[in-house]
This record gives sequence, C-alpha cells and structure tokens, in this order.
Amino acid sequence: MLLSLDEVGMRFGTFTALDGITLDVPEGQFLCLVGASGSGKSTLLSLIAGLTTPTSGSLALNGTPVIGPGPDRGLVFQSGAIYPFRSVERNVGFGLELLPITRAERKRRVDWYLAETGLTALRSKLPKQLSGGQRQRVAIARALACEPAVLLLDEPFGALDVQTKEDMQVFIRRVWQDTGTTVLMVTHDVEEAVFLGERVVVLACDPGRVATDITVDLPRERDLTVKRLPEFLALRARVEDQVRAFHHAT
Repeated sequence: MLLSLDEVGMRFGTFTALDGITLDVPEGQFLCLVGASGSGKSTLLSLIAGLTTPTSGSLALNGTPVIGPGPDRGLVFQSGAIYPFRSVERNVGFGLELLPITRAERKRRVDWYLAETGLTALRSKLPKQLSGGQRQRVAIARALACEPAVLLLDEPFGALDVQTKEDMQVFIRRVWQDTGTTVLMVTHDVEEAVFLGERVVVLACDPGRVATDITVDLPRERDLTVKRLPEFLALRARVEDQVRAFHHAT
C-alpha cells in the first residue's frame, strides 16, 4: 500500500479535529476527500504533507513513517502560491533546484511538464501575465516536476469560474492518466469529486472521521458528458446525501 493512515487523530487543545482516521491509498489511485466545513479535510491533507504532526496514530508512505515534508509529496493549494517574480519556466523548475539531479535532467523535466500542462508557449511569462487557470497549471506542473509519490491537492480549483474549473477538471484527469501519479484531492464540490475520483471518501464532522468510502464505478476515460449520465447523477446524489447526513451529526 502506498499511503497508510492508522487511527490518525488531531487535537488542538480540547478540540478534536480528527479522530481515528484509518485509510489506505494504493499506488496510482485518484482519491477525493469530501465533507462539510469542519470535517477536517484540509487538516488531514496537512498531516499527510508532513506540515503538522498527528497527536495520535501514524502515517506511512511506502512503509516509511511520515515525520515531515519531503519531495515524495507534492502539495498544491487553492491559491497556487507560485513565485511572482519567477517566470513560468523558473517556477516549474524551482523544486528541482533542491534535488540532486543534473542540469540536463532538470531541463528535461521542466520541458516535459511544461508540454504536459500546456504551458510551453507561456514559459517566459510572469504569473501576473497569466489567467487563474494558467497559474494553477503552473503550480501543478511545479509539484509534478519533482515526480512525487503522491500529489496532494487542497481545493485547487475552488477560486476559478465555472468554465475554467471544468476545463481544469478535464486537465487534471488527463495529467493523472498520463503520469500515473497517485492523487489525493480535497474538495467541497461533490460533483467535482465524483467526476475526478476513482474513489470518494466522505468525512463526518465533530470530530472529523471517515463516514463513507465509495468506489466511483464510472469509465476511466471521462469527458464532461459523463456528468449527464444517470449513473453519475445517482453517485453524486449518494455522496451528497452522505455529506448532508454526517454534517454535525452525532
């Protein structure tokens, strides 16, 4: 199992944010985490990224305990957080500057991920010259260029307009299929989770815990027309019902 969480808990003083999260994620899977506000989705992602340490339980990646951040996990936030005074090309290559690889390998990876994310023609542009969707592509390309074992996405399309958001959903599915990277994505958008994921895990609130683990039985090859299929609509309704049922449920 690539990523394993065993009875993971997180407390902040007397407040329990997460309680007894046990989750196994196999290599190459696209898993979406959904849940109402307060279910601890982003807290859980932060623990997997190694940005914080759980107060109970354990996390392991490829059998090695997660004790801090590392290049084996790429993280993309809603804001993208790319460097404003670096070109697209230099943003994508930033993480590679910290890895023990040759200059030729660094250039090869930057070129490949620029092409994969449709940014080659924009490589010399600064972030202020890009649209919101393009900036998110840069953030994703930068995370992927380090070739992490897991790509962690924290509501990466939440700030985008509907059209751009759907374009980015199609984009990230294609990149996932092309690279085979394991993806763990937090989203509050149930439709997005069902469209993107092979699996959707619903977190309950107060405290955050796994409520339901749903396999998305839809074709691996998906375009936006999938969202009109009866089986898609039924899955979306099922996940929505679960999110609603476990919103501040006791």
